[in-house]
Amino acid sequence: MSTNVNLPALGESVTEGTVTRWLKKVGDTVAVDEPIVEVSTDKVDTEIPSPVAGVIEEIFAQEDETIEVGAPLARIGDGGGSAEPAAAAPVAEAPAVAEPVVEAPVVEAPVAAPVEPVVVAPVVAEPVIVSPPVVAPAPVAEAPAAPASNPAVPATPRFGSPYVSPIVRKLAHDRGVDLNGIVGTGIGGRIRKEDVLAVAVASPAVAPTAAPVAAPSVPAAPAVPAAAPVAAAAATVAAVSALRGTRVPMSRLRKVIAERAVQSMVSTAQLTTVVEVDVTNVANLRDAIKADFLAKTGQKLTFLPFFVKASVEALQAFPIINSTVQGDDIVYPAFENISIAVDTERGLLTPVVKDASGKSIAALSAEIADLAARTRDNKLTPDELQGGTFTVTNTGSRGALFDTPVVFLPQSAILGLGTVVKRPVVVGEDSIAIRSMVYLALSYDHRIVDGADAARFLGTMKARLEAGAFTSTDLGY
Repeated sequence: MSTNVNLPALGESVTEGTVTRWLKKVGDTVAVDEPIVEVSTDKVDTEIPSPVAGVIEEIFAQEDETIEVGAPLARIGDGGGSAEPAAAAPVAEAPAVAEPVVEAPVVEAPVAAPVEPVVVAPVVAEPVIVSPPVVAPAPVAEAPAAPASNPAVPATPRFGSPYVSPIVRKLAHDRGVDLNGIVGTGIGGRIRKEDVLAVAVASPAVAPTAAPVAAPSVPAAPAVPAAAPVAAAAATVAAVSALRGTRVPMSRLRKVIAERAVQSMVSTAQLTTVVEVDVTNVANLRDAIKADFLAKTGQKLTFLPFFVKASVEALQAFPIINSTVQGDDIVYPAFENISIAVDTERGLLTPVVKDASGKSIAALSAEIADLAARTRDNKLTPDELQGGTFTVTNTGSRGALFDTPVVFLPQSAILGLGTVVKRPVVVGEDSIAIRSMVYLALSYDHRIVDGADAARFLGTMKARLEAGAFTSTDLGY
């Protein structure tokens, strides 16, 4: 008896999905709830488990194919008829795929995929090893790389090498880790950043390579003073990305982000207003309570929940910033759902903190940390990515002073948080003091939000943060 595995509903507004990667092939045995395929939607990437135990007899949807919710993905049987469909599949499918010329390479891809990544990888890897100023150890690093690539061939999965994201490739390069020697723990053998970090900790090969460079430079210059510039120069050299000189197709998520960004820019009139805020009082409060906060809540106290709390209060006072345009009407929601921009390996995603107005800083801190972690681990439900009325993006976490973020439709505004830095500031009667400063940048739809509205909103946030008077009720722990 056979059972069809259909594409399930993956959210209220999700009507279709794209097969990104098969984790099993025809003839493979699967257990109940074992993932068999990865599917990407407009909202989230997810894996589809097998509803029954058995053998995969037929695959209906090929990789990169988009199908509607409810359409069959594969057929799973008891294995009695698996041999016949497996043998007949190439004969039956070859003419059908051969008719459109574009589809022909898709059938050959499983055979060619194991070879191409193995041949290309060393070519990309060699500039990575040669480009740093470390000349002497280069042959040592290259020697193990060659034999490592050979055993990678039989270890290659049936459907090609495990997917490695650009972020993980960069991390591996920065830590001097050879990806060919890693067995991934992710879905279908995917190499995750945790795998790279585990190898980097077990064999820290970067530190020894720096010593030979510093050693020759010491005799050539006056001892310690000469070593310091060498170390500083080496630390500022950016790593060469493995993507340099390559060409890769956009993921479904990246296509969606691109389409929505362009739609937002062409259908709205966007403007950005920036204010500078002295958050010294918040910084002092944070320093005073962060140890106790961690002990009682298990969460590290960052600046982000303070900014979110202040923004929610300002949204309640100036709801035009929280509004949406529907036709010729302006809709003012009776709640503040805050979308938090999260940088992931797949692209930018914005999980939503629902009804944020009634939540304390401790509650906001816990929920933001949970949403961010599950977003990066691809464990969010589609509904957790919907319903936002206002977005907060913390570009300061990467050191940016400020930016001009793009508004996420149908929202009317987005707040960009810059990095908090200590610097000299004129205070009081022409006095200079070291203060903790930050820039807040509000991008908004100028069709309904005026510059004065933006200034009032930011001014309210500024006053709240500069006072730093967050009570025990506000803190909530």
